[in-house]
Amino acid sequence: MSYPFAEIEKKWQRRWEEAGVFRATAEPGAKKFYLLEMFPYPSGRIHMGHVRNYTIGDVLARYRMAQGCRLLHPMGFDAFGQPAENAAIKKGVDPAEWTMDCVRQMRVELKRLGISYDWDREVVTCQPDYYRWNQWIFLKMFEKGLAYRAKAPVNWCPSCQTTLANEEVVQEGCWRCHTPVEPKQLEQWFLKITAYSEELLEDLKQLADWPERVVTMQRNWIGRSEGVEIWFTVKETGERLPVFTTRPDTIFGATYVVVAPEHPLAEKLIRGRPEETKIRAFIQQAIRQSKQDRTAEGVKKEGVFTGGYAVNPVNGETIPIWVADYVLMEYGTGAIMAVPAHDQRDFLFAREHQLPIRVVIQPPQEKTQRGQTPEGQTPAGNSLNWKEAFEGEGAQINSAQFDGLPSVEGKSKIAAWMEEKEMGKRVVQWRLRDWLISRQRYWGTPIPMIYCGVCGVVPVPENQLPVTLPPKAPITGEGGSPLAKVKEFVDVPCPRCRKPARRETDTMATFFDSSWYCLRFCAPKETRLPFDPKETAYWMPVDQYIGGIEHAILHLLYSRFFTKFLRDQGLLKLDEPFSRLLTQGMVLKDGEVMSKSRGNVVDPDGVIARSGADALRMFILFAAPPEDQLEWNDNAIEGINRFLNKVWDLVENVAAVRPEPIEGRTDRESELRRLTHAAIKRVTDDLESFKLNTAISALMELRNAIEKNIAGGISPAAREAMEALLQLLSPFAPHFSEELWERLGQKQWLCRSRWPVYDANLLAQKEVTLIIQVNGKVRSRLTVPAGLSADELKKKVLADPAVTRWLDGKTPRDVIVVPNRLVNVVA
Repeated sequence: MSYPFAEIEKKWQRRWEEAGVFRATAEPGAKKFYLLEMFPYPSGRIHMGHVRNYTIGDVLARYRMAQGCRLLHPMGFDAFGQPAENAAIKKGVDPAEWTMDCVRQMRVELKRLGISYDWDREVVTCQPDYYRWNQWIFLKMFEKGLAYRAKAPVNWCPSCQTTLANEEVVQEGCWRCHTPVEPKQLEQWFLKITAYSEELLEDLKQLADWPERVVTMQRNWIGRSEGVEIWFTVKETGERLPVFTTRPDTIFGATYVVVAPEHPLAEKLIRGRPEETKIRAFIQQAIRQSKQDRTAEGVKKEGVFTGGYAVNPVNGETIPIWVADYVLMEYGTGAIMAVPAHDQRDFLFAREHQLPIRVVIQPPQEKTQRGQTPEGQTPAGNSLNWKEAFEGEGAQINSAQFDGLPSVEGKSKIAAWMEEKEMGKRVVQWRLRDWLISRQRYWGTPIPMIYCGVCGVVPVPENQLPVTLPPKAPITGEGGSPLAKVKEFVDVPCPRCRKPARRETDTMATFFDSSWYCLRFCAPKETRLPFDPKETAYWMPVDQYIGGIEHAILHLLYSRFFTKFLRDQGLLKLDEPFSRLLTQGMVLKDGEVMSKSRGNVVDPDGVIARSGADALRMFILFAAPPEDQLEWNDNAIEGINRFLNKVWDLVENVAAVRPEPIEGRTDRESELRRLTHAAIKRVTDDLESFKLNTAISALMELRNAIEKNIAGGISPAAREAMEALLQLLSPFAPHFSEELWERLGQKQWLCRSRWPVYDANLLAQKEVTLIIQVNGKVRSRLTVPAGLSADELKKKVLADPAVTRWLDGKTPRDVIVVPNRLVNVVA
């Protein structure tokens, strides 16, 4: 018979809430712990991914609270975004009403899990008391020149009818709806995140407790490259064509120039040429491809000759200008010099299109350049018989006055020479680009700017914030921003000259909302500023942050940027928002991500109704390490239920034993105490290192040890072990543990008790049992004092009667002691 989980869970959730057990209060001088999971988008129901994320967080939060930390563990809702507009279009509902209905539903479901949230600190980002501070931060960025408007090519999602940041384009499609993204020129608002490029890169060194994978992803996205901007000249027009290279030592080997399909020069060069239509079709096709596909290794690189030529400034040579898909406008200058002998992509492209290859770096131990003309250049027929480019270090050849120099030295000397001769300049390039935040949506934070025919672009005065969304807007999914169609919203007087003006009708990307929400949780009722600097000084940084790896670049990078900006405004005294990061794996069923379309969704509410929240929590923590994917198993949760029921039965047997001082007990009691304190140490160590599944294994082993021990009679040691088991179990199954703690007669609630501390003196084992083999077959078991040396063990083994009988007077050839207490006697 199962324990009464439904009754127990409701009882303790009610008690915790009424007593304000998890209400966070700062206490100057006291150790604090701020634990935060990435808050959810309110889609209406929680799913197993939510359960996993928030249960992992709750275990760690309850553990830190039991250690005596002042705990801040808040929850809120990332409530702006496209799904609410989609619901408005499909169902004719108001986005605000739909969103808040979803918030209410998800709040109820999260509370059913018994998570230790301080619900008094809840924030909902679509509420004006939150997004007014989005607008305030934007205006501060505008004052500092970090928010600006510019016409630029943008990623356009024709389905969502909005622009997307580069980071929001995934495999050619919109990150949300997967519709193929198209290029479009629009006047947009950007945040100058590139002003912090150096610091964002350098401060990655501070993130020692982040997964290396995430740090690497951010480092690569920021993408710092030292090199030279070389000034080629377009032969036909004399126009300067800057190219960026990290290999100035190979400049004499450039045999063609490549520009990105988006480069404005491409349009100039092809205009009026016979091949114009064909080349333009190629350009449009290339632009539609994802940047990942265009630059991926192993993918054939495509390109066409523009008909134009460039002049290499170092030797006056005229070389063709091509447009190719593997060059990106976002990196460098959007144009490269192609050196096929020393760059593999250029090499493959040159082979494909019969372009010349000139060797200018001689590989070590290679005396001649095989298959080359005396000038070091192969003709268009590509007779050079190399199978791949040589990208390593060697000696300069075919490089004029630099011949014979080691290429490492040649790199710096050629760069200095080009600067001296005004052929180029040494520069640092970044892959990171400014953050496009404009969205043509209704359901987002209105950008607080006004356009006046007299005064130009005018910020909304702070005393007029928030600029709120009009309650009714024609949301049809067609034709850009719905706000542009609301006359009473658009038409306003200019704040400066009072003449007729119009509001900005774009709204902010929702990642703006989540870039600073961790700060708002520190003081969610603050009305003078986005957050109270005194409260953030106490609670920040977040000590433990938990969320999906999919946010490694988007949300996490933007949050780091906001923290540094707000620090520079004197509001914060820290460089990084998140000290420690855990990225949990996804929950699968039948090897696939759970989704309605696949029909493999497991409803958390259904599992809670059948088995209880504690059983669900424990299964989802036990099934796999937090960082790994988790395969849902309907049968495995029954195993967790059996474990909990066995613990329940144990308490009934142990509850009658009163706790007493434990001294001079029997060997049986001493062994149970040793096992109890070993379990305390193991679970504590596992929680520190996120090994939640093995921590649960340790709890199961301790339960088994208690059950085995009490078979010989209930002892005070069993009572101590049972209490320790419930304390260790409480972060994983809090309702269950709290109820049994009370049934043991404890007056103080378990959630307010201190975490048990193991006694190192009890961990030493007094005796060990050896399994003895003779010629590989088990012949005996021998109990000996712990800590014997190998020689002492051998003597004990050889004196064992069973061993002497099997040896029958023979001298063994060897006695092998295996570390796992196995001894093999080789006769």
